[in-house]
This record gives sequence, structure tokens and C-alpha cells, in this order.
Amino acid sequence: MTIFSTLRMQFRFAMSTILSQPAPANPLDQNGAAKGEQRFLLSDLSWQNYLTIGNALLDRPGLRLTYDRGRLEFMTTSPKHEIYKKWLSRFIDILGEILNLPKVSAGNMTFQKEELDRGLEADDCFWIAHEPEMRGKLTWDPKRDPPPDLALEIEITRSVLDRLGIYASLEIPEVWRFDGSGLEVLRLQPDGVYQTVPESLFLGQLPIGELVRFLSQAETADDLTIVRQFRAWVLQVVDKK
Repeated sequence: MTIFSTLRMQFRFAMSTILSQPAPANPLDQNGAAKGEQRFLLSDLSWQNYLTIGNALLDRPGLRLTYDRGRLEFMTTSPKHEIYKKWLSRFIDILGEILNLPKVSAGNMTFQKEELDRGLEADDCFWIAHEPEMRGKLTWDPKRDPPPDLALEIEITRSVLDRLGIYASLEIPEVWRFDGSGLEVLRLQPDGVYQTVPESLFLGQLPIGELVRFLSQAETADDLTIVRQFRAWVLQVVDKK
């Protein structure tokens, strides 16, 4: 029985007022299922339905919820997804250390705005330019706090919902998107659309696409070797600037 079958049974039993009709299992990507990721879509859910379901699933860290104006997508993350997320986050930690950039990271924190009728969890997120405003905070208040400066999006399989559109509506200025083979740095433009750029706005003038060759070592090299090689590469690039 898949997690989605379990969820459906739980919803029918304990949340019948939310899901008024059965929701068919709908894996959106056959290859994605083979890789350990599954997606399941519900439609015609209110904002309060979304909040209620999210609160009921707080103890499932391997589950991502994306809500976009009435449609709610569930996604289970694969081991490969989690490995790539961990390594990208680790590389950002090393970059911050070498470049002397204080930052706040908040993992897959949930970002929701009721007035937008949208919400999601990034794979990881960072405040760098706005680190002082978020230092020591455990929650994000959309009415008071700045959005993250940088979000990570591991996209081994693609969402049926427009996650980039949600990031843009939340005014997150930069998203790094990794699909298992290529890494894009996406910067939010004045027209509200992300554009691919070669360098990060927040982490120095480094060719971020080069991180792929270190990510590709995750399945063959030990972690100390990868970290040492990455650190040596960053120092070499920084010295040339």
C-alpha cells in the first residue's frame, strides 16, 4: 500500500468533511514512481482545507505539500532527492563560510499567503542579505518577515502545479533548481518571471553550474573527499577574482 492509499483512507475516515468525494490515486510521472517519488493531486480544496490537512501531516517530513488556488499536490521525496538537497545545502554552507556571509537557513519551512491562496515548502531556504531580520526566528510571518533570499528546488520529477509561479508570487528573489543532471540559478525579474542567470546574486560571482560536477560525485566518492575538493575549487575561484 502506498503512502497515498494510506492518506486517502485516513482522509475518508477522519476528514470526511474536507474531502467530500473520493480522490483517485494519480501518479503523474511513471518514471518518478520508479525513482521513489510519487505525486497525488486533489482539487477544489479551500484554504482552510489546505491548512487543516497540512496540520494533520506535520509529522511526515518526507512529504511536500504544494497549494495553488484550490489544488493541493502531495509529493513523497526519494532518497536521491534528499541526497541532492543535503549536498546543495552543504555547499551553500561552505560558500557562506569562505565568503564570510552570515545566513539563516530554515530547511523545508512552509511559506503560505492566504491573500495569494498559495503555499509550498522549499527543499531548503536561506536568508543572506536579510539574515539580520530573521536571526533567531523559528517561524515566518508573511506580514512582517522578508521572504527567503534563496530557495532550493530539487526537481527529480516535475510538479503538475506551477511551483515557480508560487515562488514568484511570494517574491523569493532567487531559486536554484536541480533536476538530477543540471543546476539552474533562476533570478526573479521585475515582470515577476524567473530568468536563468550564471551567478548567484547572494553568494559571490561563482559559476554555480560548476556545482554539478561535485554533486555527481555523491554516489561514488566519500563525503570528506567531496567537501575538500569543493572547498579547494571555491578558494581557487575566489583567489582569481
